[in-house]
Amino acid sequence: MERPPAGPTGPVEHTGPTGPTAHTTTTAERGSFCTASCSCGWRGPARRSRDLARRDADRHTSA
Repeated sequence: MERPPAGPTGPVEHTGPTGPTAHTTTTAERGSFCTASCSCGWRGPARRSRDLARRDADRHTSA
């Protein structure tokens, strides 16, 4: 899976539970939008708020 281009600060990794079903999420900026994505293929909606994109990632890893 190809990652979206990173913003000026690069991708930020967020980790969920560890183990064989662990998900690793990242947030990446594209223009004025921030998107969360996961190693399992999940992608969150583009958000103008980095905090909301991080929350989307946290909700995905806790689900």
